[in-house]
Amino acid sequence: MVSGQVSELQLRQLEKQLRYTFIKPALLLQALTHRSMGAENNERLEFLGDSILNFTAAAELFQAMPNADEGTLSRYRALLVKGETLTEIADELSLSELLILGEGELKSGGHRRKSTLADSVEAIIGAVYLDSGLDESTALVRRLLASRLGNLPQADELKDPKTRLQERMQKDALELPAYELVATYGKAHEQQFEVSCTIADAKPTKGLGTSRRKAEQAAAAAMLAQLA
Repeated sequence: MVSGQVSELQLRQLEKQLRYTFIKPALLLQALTHRSMGAENNERLEFLGDSILNFTAAAELFQAMPNADEGTLSRYRALLVKGETLTEIADELSLSELLILGEGELKSGGHRRKSTLADSVEAIIGAVYLDSGLDESTALVRRLLASRLGNLPQADELKDPKTRLQERMQKDALELPAYELVATYGKAHEQQFEVSCTIADAKPTKGLGTSRRKAEQAAAAAMLAQLA
């Protein structure tokens, strides 16, 4: 075993999935090491990998979509680099079985925590950069994103519900939606907000969220569903 939680065989299998063999295997181990294990963890690698991920995703989209404007490119990039996408990639690589966690973090289910899994993907990208440079790390990002880059949704589907509802109202020359905070539930650190959305000639809708913004998005989504 290379550590109490991951074996040489598991690391070799991960390298096979990544299609990259580390010159310095210690970098891969560090990329899998959570901060709960002490000072030698993956946070700095994550910082580095995040930058490479964003740059590579932007460059790939720029080349693939010569007619897309900045806003469209930004929305597509956000889709490719968001935590949910990175968590999916981590699951494809079975990283939850390889994370090196402190005992408390392990007992609390840290190996299944989405943010931890997403961070580990970015850390691996950063580790490859330190191991072999920019060309290899950007090539890794392209491999990790390949299936998603080839299967992107329509641009309009990327717009949030509030934007889509507002554009629909503007297209029909109607008054813009009005949002009102209806209620707030729970204690300060775990509040839920309820917001209403009102437009002319339609039944008001409501949405819940952990912030007012999220509640407004939920209310707008409900209104769009009602108008469909």
